[in-house]
Amino acid sequence: MDKRILVWDFPTRIFHWTLALSFAGAYLTAEAERWRDIHVICGYLMLGMIGFRLVWGLVGSRHARFADFVRGPAAVLRYLRSLLSRSPERHVGHNPAGAIAVVLLLALGLGSGISGWMMFNESGGAQLADVLEDLHETLGNAMLAVVAIHVLGVIVASRLHRENLIAAMVTGYKNGPENEGIHHRHGIIAVILIAALVAFGWSLTQGKLPALYDPGGATMEKLQKEAGHHDHNDRSRRKGKNPHDD
Repeated sequence: MDKRILVWDFPTRIFHWTLALSFAGAYLTAEAERWRDIHVICGYLMLGMIGFRLVWGLVGSRHARFADFVRGPAAVLRYLRSLLSRSPERHVGHNPAGAIAVVLLLALGLGSGISGWMMFNESGGAQLADVLEDLHETLGNAMLAVVAIHVLGVIVASRLHRENLIAAMVTGYKNGPENEGIHHRHGIIAVILIAALVAFGWSLTQGKLPALYDPGGATMEKLQKEAGHHDHNDRSRRKGKNPHDD
């Protein structure tokens, strides 16, 4: 008999919603130069959370581990076929189709974050600038498509299984066999994760971005001055003036 059991630990839930918010922030600010700093901040946050999830997928609680939900093509097809029947396969953790979305989101997010970091640092010089920009944009759009499919899949699965999967990722609880529940919320890990997020936010209030791209510790003010200087030079060149004559 099914009971109300704990499925998602605190760190997994924190990761899920933080990744969702950071991706949304990064995507919505991608085209506006005035929001460039916010875009970069969201990108760093997304990379940090993905790094954590890769580790947690190896050492985390039962249903957070990749070994618990990553399956081969046969399992995915069997699950998809079962959705057409009156008794679809039920998985307490991620189902095989949802596992594909998780893996794709991690891979695309990692690729998008790294390509964005390389663009920000002008890695590879002018020769790779256009390639990196196209790659970064393509990966971001692909990630948005996977997010849309993932959300649609969650809605469909919620209706078919008659359970609110979105609420489960908020509370951590679902109905299922008692022996499939987890026994630890991993509150200490969650506190450490939250402390890291708070520290990241505090560093921003001090006007500093993480020194991943500038060992000297670039500040927001410095970045804004440099951006303004480059904009001034570009305008001067378009007018046929020497930017140093001003």
